[in-house]
Amino acid sequence: MFQFQEGVSALAVWGVWLAVFAALFLFNEFARRWKWAGFFSFVILPVGLSVLWFTVLREKTYTDWFHLMKVYSATIGSLGFWCIRHIQKRDKLTGEVTWRLADVKWALIFPPLILAINILEACARDFQVGAMYWLVNSGAIEGEVTGVLGGPWNYMNGIAGLLNIVTITGWFGIVIRKKTKLDGSRDMLWPDMLWFWIIAYDLWNFTYTYNCIPTHSFYAGLALLVAPTLCAFTLGKGAWLQHRAQTLAIWCMFAQTFPLFQDQGMQMVRSTYNPVIYTIFGAVALAANVGVLVYMIYKVVKTKRNPYKAELYTDLKEYAAVKALAE
Repeated sequence: MFQFQEGVSALAVWGVWLAVFAALFLFNEFARRWKWAGFFSFVILPVGLSVLWFTVLREKTYTDWFHLMKVYSATIGSLGFWCIRHIQKRDKLTGEVTWRLADVKWALIFPPLILAINILEACARDFQVGAMYWLVNSGAIEGEVTGVLGGPWNYMNGIAGLLNIVTITGWFGIVIRKKTKLDGSRDMLWPDMLWFWIIAYDLWNFTYTYNCIPTHSFYAGLALLVAPTLCAFTLGKGAWLQHRAQTLAIWCMFAQTFPLFQDQGMQMVRSTYNPVIYTIFGAVALAANVGVLVYMIYKVVKTKRNPYKAELYTDLKEYAAVKALAE
């Protein structure tokens, strides 16, 4: 599945992976804990780095549509979530909150919209790779130094991603986490986005990275998916989408600034380009997302709710646990 550089210890490479994972987890904690930290991370930092990318680093960084779209869509998503969490008005005399962006219905369309766009970008790339390099290794292409191998797995995973979009439910149930002594983050909670959807997303997204950016999938796939998922199940319960956007944004900024990190050196990890492995991951990702779709349809029939207007999983204890954290 993964092939480490010749003569390099697997333990050393896994050590680098662990450092990447820890850095992503800690960055997310920094960016979500304080209002000013989020503003710095998703306004000041990307503006400064953009100047570098298009001037000093213009000959070194990624300039293809996919990489640029990914870094800016993730950053815009993170900034949008920051606005939903923090933009509000207070009465000048009493200090009481009189208006919040989080209470505006149209604003709550933004999270599922930016998520769907992000998934669609990857689905388009999967279908593109499958069509252009059917059972042929592409050789070096922009963003992938050792090439991609197209095949039916691209189509299976592309369909899995489309199903993942269809199963995004409870759009208008997004709420803000109440402040406590231990956590003043005001995370953007999505009670209807529960573990089974997150796992199905992770399986689809990892398979996408393995299909389309195989030399990056060890870090941009595995580490970058484990970090927000762990946070969503522990310290930042219920705010997976926020964690995913923030870790993706900082990783894309890092990858744009240091494009050779994954493509050269002892830490580089290649794919074995084994069609059996590709097929297994494509099938697992598709099966997981079909399973979530079937469960969603079952709940829709049982509750007679529109999953895009109302929350669907309100009877589950996992939903109640997230809802209890809200203001």
